[in-house]
Amino acid sequence: MNYRNKTVVASVAGLTLEGMDIMFISFAMSLIVANFHISLATGGLISSITNIGMLVGGTIFGILADKFGRVKVFTYTIFLFAIGTALTGVATNIELVYVFRFIAGLGAGGEYGIGMALVAEAWPKSKQGRASSYVSIGAQFGVILAALISAMILPMFGWRALFFVGIIPVIFAFIVRKNLQESPEWVASQKQKKATEKQGKLIQLFHSPRTAFTTIALAIMATVQIAGYNGLMIWLPSMLQKSQGLSISSSALWTISTAVGMIAGMLTFGQIIDRIGLKLSYGIFLLASAAAVFLYSFATGSAGILIGGAIVGFFSNGMFAGYGALISKYYDVDIRSTATNTIFNFGRALGGFSPILVGYILQHASMSVAMSYLAALYCLSFIVMLSLNKGKSNQNEKLSSIVSEAV
Repeated sequence: MNYRNKTVVASVAGLTLEGMDIMFISFAMSLIVANFHISLATGGLISSITNIGMLVGGTIFGILADKFGRVKVFTYTIFLFAIGTALTGVATNIELVYVFRFIAGLGAGGEYGIGMALVAEAWPKSKQGRASSYVSIGAQFGVILAALISAMILPMFGWRALFFVGIIPVIFAFIVRKNLQESPEWVASQKQKKATEKQGKLIQLFHSPRTAFTTIALAIMATVQIAGYNGLMIWLPSMLQKSQGLSISSSALWTISTAVGMIAGMLTFGQIIDRIGLKLSYGIFLLASAAAVFLYSFATGSAGILIGGAIVGFFSNGMFAGYGALISKYYDVDIRSTATNTIFNFGRALGGFSPILVGYILQHASMSVAMSYLAALYCLSFIVMLSLNKGKSNQNEKLSSIVSEAV
């Protein structure tokens, strides 16, 4: 297996394990609430604390990866979220659950951007879109894996045993450390004294008005991406049960059809990026997402709901596949991991509050109003996307070309 494929396999596996880890909380939540005799709001705070951990970990480990290397720090992040997950299984009170989930969030937040940076630096620009899409579907694989494992373990052994499974990524970390070499582009950049001196400094994301604007714009787009996903996946099954009279099993079928649409959208979006470019691809998918989400509030009948859900998932989450390539376009190798982790995990932390607002809208208004809010978010992201410049001048263009030939 060549180096390019190794980076994709390692990054896909890392995001799959991360997705599995995060979803364990969702499947075990009711048992945790009952075990510790806490309210649903107190239990919901677990997810918020995990997201905060992701933001902190993404920033810290992004900086470290730019300073000390992708692969080394990548394996450390996997160790951390594996340990945090396993420790959750021995928590004796909800406060300890918060602490251990924060630790797991630190590792999970760091893993995403580093994996994306590895792939971006290994693949030529003409194929970065599809490579990024391959990595992104790892999160969906993680959801499926978590569902299967939870179904087997929870009924027989309880929620604590579920989190002990989280130690498995430690084995994966050893395999990655042994078989994956450091990013050639990053190694080559170490030979450039000027680049080395400025590596991994957060201030680089704001070192000029143009760069600061780009960072803020990308953070808004990432926030909309997460806000839209969370708003749809957390509340739509309940909305449909209420508005269409769907049973729980029927809403589960909707979830599957939407997830299938999301995976198809990711793979398609990656191919489109490489053919027509990032800005045009995002423009099409953002406007299509706004229209699909708004029109979906008028869907009726089983076929309309299932097909419509797949279409919404195709466009709204298909864009997730492009963020690794999108962010990499605007930042050079010396700050790429820091930028990817900080920007996307900021979106995770802020966008994670979207379900609260959607829930408030549903309590005081109708489903169509809630869907209009989500459609408006995609329109906002479209406007922000139009304001982005053509990309970094890429002082490392020759370096990237040399490395691309090497791998």
